[in-house]
Amino acid sequence: MLAIAGGKGGSGKTTTTLGLARAIDGPTLAVDADCDLPNLHALAGVPRDCPPNGPGHPDPTAPSETRVVPAPRDLPEGLGDRLRHLRAHDSHLALVDCPAGAGPDATVPLRIADRALLVSTACVAGLRDAAKTAAMARAVGTSVVGAVVTRARIAPPGVDDLLGCPVVATVPDAPDPLADPDVRGAYQRLARTLRHQPKT
Repeated sequence: MLAIAGGKGGSGKTTTTLGLARAIDGPTLAVDADCDLPNLHALAGVPRDCPPNGPGHPDPTAPSETRVVPAPRDLPEGLGDRLRHLRAHDSHLALVDCPAGAGPDATVPLRIADRALLVSTACVAGLRDAAKTAAMARAVGTSVVGAVVTRARIAPPGVDDLLGCPVVATVPDAPDPLADPDVRGAYQRLARTLRHQPKT
């Protein structure tokens, strides 16, 4: 299970979750863990509701092995159980779109995931918040495998040092990112990079 995490809303976590899930060669789940501001289902074009421990909805514009699991409508207290169930009973690689911020809701998926991938725009405030997210992940024992800088062709200097991990992808800005060939190419390269990383 890979947590797609970052400190700020609007940094590109949801787009990265779905874009990477579609780019990975093999069965994937794109899971929305943001109960307060869920939007993964809308981005993917699937219904908001699904059975509590169901397999999610087939992604209508991706390979049949990609499924989308909307955030539960109940309070976030049930989120941990849902993520543990998916981790234990589903053979798909789960990519979890984490809530922004540093509160308990953001900590739950970080604690359950095997690894975390940071997502931030290139702005200073966003990168500082991503560094706080990295510290949260490490505090609960989850390794941070890298960072994705969105809406940028190159990463600003010093980002690796600030976040304590390598920048493994940059994703260019686009009006309709998941339909843009350059953005899709960036997520395909990211998928290959993560596939060749040693498991930690």
